[in-house]
Amino acid sequence: MENRKRPLKADLTTGDSFQTPAKRESADRRLQDSDYMRWGAEETCQYLRREGLGEWEDTFRAHRISGVLLRSLQDDHLEKIGIKCLGDRLSILHSLRMLWQIEVDPNKVFNDPIHGHVEFHPLLVKIIDTPQFQRLRNIKQLGGAYFVFPGASHNRFEHCIGVSYLAGQLAQALNERQPELFISRSDILCVQIAGLCHDLGHGPFSHMFDGRFIPKARPGITWQHETASVAMFDYLVDDNDLKPVMEQHGLTLPEDLDFIKEQIAGPLDTDAARGLKWPYKGRPEEKSFLYEIVANKRNGIDVDKWDYFARDCYHLGIQNNFDYRRFLKFARVCDVDGQKHICTRDKEVGNLYDMFHTRNCLHRRAYQHKVGNIIETMITEAFLKADKHIQIEGSGGKMFTLSTAIDDMEAYAKLTDYVFQQILNSSSPELSEARQILLNIVRRRLYRCLGQTQADEPMTVTQEKLHSWEAALAQAVPQNGSPDVTLLPEDFVVNVVNMDYGMKEKNPINNVRFYCKEDLTKAIQIRKNQVSKLLPEQFAEQLIRVYCKKTDDRSLEVAKKHFVKWCIEMDFSKPQDCDIIAPELTPLKASWLNNNQGEDEKRGSSTAVNSASQNGPKKVKTQLFQ
Repeated sequence: MENRKRPLKADLTTGDSFQTPAKRESADRRLQDSDYMRWGAEETCQYLRREGLGEWEDTFRAHRISGVLLRSLQDDHLEKIGIKCLGDRLSILHSLRMLWQIEVDPNKVFNDPIHGHVEFHPLLVKIIDTPQFQRLRNIKQLGGAYFVFPGASHNRFEHCIGVSYLAGQLAQALNERQPELFISRSDILCVQIAGLCHDLGHGPFSHMFDGRFIPKARPGITWQHETASVAMFDYLVDDNDLKPVMEQHGLTLPEDLDFIKEQIAGPLDTDAARGLKWPYKGRPEEKSFLYEIVANKRNGIDVDKWDYFARDCYHLGIQNNFDYRRFLKFARVCDVDGQKHICTRDKEVGNLYDMFHTRNCLHRRAYQHKVGNIIETMITEAFLKADKHIQIEGSGGKMFTLSTAIDDMEAYAKLTDYVFQQILNSSSPELSEARQILLNIVRRRLYRCLGQTQADEPMTVTQEKLHSWEAALAQAVPQNGSPDVTLLPEDFVVNVVNMDYGMKEKNPINNVRFYCKEDLTKAIQIRKNQVSKLLPEQFAEQLIRVYCKKTDDRSLEVAKKHFVKWCIEMDFSKPQDCDIIAPELTPLKASWLNNNQGEDEKRGSSTAVNSASQNGPKKVKTQLFQ
């Protein structure tokens, strides 16, 4: 009996071994049909024959109707090319519409707490089910904020899934609203992959790693997580042998791989692209709008923000005032200076200002929370002390440290938030200092915030300037200082926080284009003074926070006076609680005596001018001197 069994072919997968030839042929045909946008006129005619509509193939061939035109074909078009019978036209349209409903494999459904039940293409699922992507389950979305907000336990994993879903939603909405854009299935799939993989390069505690740790551990290099995301994506594709799978699902390599990576980090060869009008290789200039979906370098309105607004607010317990679904309803592509850009209705300009206001509120209340920031500073100190003592094996058996793992993706893929527990639970003598810092965090023995101030103008702050400020703080001893307390430069920590609307001091809405319902094709600009006089005058500010490592009451009392004296010497703004912590120092700076005086005078002058323009000078004079 054993000899009568037909042996299975060694090169067949389990799924293939149970498919009949007819089923495999059907699957191959569906795969070919799903990429109809790449058809020429002859492939279109072949499809008509398969659908029993071969009598019209000569008509289609004569008018050179290729795959890119199929989606825009309407009943009147078919009538004009000679298909007179209504029944024939309806049969053709029905068969053609089946093309964009074809799926090679069934999509997988994820239940997301933010977006509900979302469907993912099989290729996206293949990417999700890799060690490189699963690593994101162990990297907190908000880093040290979880030590302040108990609900902020979400990770980069679910954020990337949300961004991929929204990227597909926006691309599909544009495709359905404007079929003349010829957005192909591979375009949409590439945009979704870029959304899925845009944060692959984040290190432990997310932005703490590339914003605090790496600049101190390796001050000689310029490194961003987007750079690592591209490198990690390449490693993911190669390590899991995904190129054949991508081609099987209709992607064209290497063009589509370039397109995906360009969406994540911008032009791949920045030097070669610097002098070019169109710096991208993955897609031509007529599809420039596709680069604005995942990471919009033009104005910052992208699906990455939409997801983290909704997701972070949900987990932080903060109200989200921006509804991305409304933007999806009104998004259109218009020509702007020879390129195609995503625009929205003119009436939505107020909602976009609300979106950037929401971003600012999240930074103020959560991302730049003074306690969350100092916890990340302490974690950074612990990582710096542990750096050379933690060894991670990379490619070829080579060993890397915490700070050098970014040079090898095999090593970097092993680096997650778990390193915190690894140090905390270690018994190694070399990690004793780092372990003590993390133990202080766990036991809530944190550095204490002395206060916050501002300079008149934003300053360029380097590590050297921060160290000089810490030295100046130690020397800023008030005349009635306490001789029993001595503070050294290493007792102070200065943090500089830059708040803005996403484009430094610029107004991002100036880079947004709008359209009116009277003309859906014409893009217009709307200035701030056309919207409201209550909108911000400035779009960026710089906060300077000072912390003290000594936490006993006496040292903190003296340190706060040092801080106030330092603010006077640096000509910085008056700290909010200055009159309480150092009332004897306030009179030393004349502008601090009445903070509201100048503002009231300015407000009064403005009111008088407005009244004069409305009521005339005589009424204003009566009002002022009555």
